[in-house]
Amino acid sequence: MSRVCELTGKKAMVGNNVSHSLRRTKRKFNANLMKKRFYIPEEDKWITLKVSTSALKNINKLGISAVLKKARLKGFLKK
Repeated sequence: MSRVCELTGKKAMVGNNVSHSLRRTKRKFNANLMKKRFYIPEEDKWITLKVSTSALKNINKLGISAVLKKARLKGFLKK
């Protein structure tokens, strides 16, 4: 599985490690992802998603149904 948030589409970014002598080497900034189970009362089932912590904050604020609807509109989720 890839390191991509299933609700927001966040993924790894590329940047530089900068040493004290200002030498630059490539590095990766991975998204802060967690595997979580959510209960969807409308469909009466549990789903497991790999989501970023910012997506978790959106779920707490808006609710899982609204966030899933928005993710489907943007094309991040199938169904």
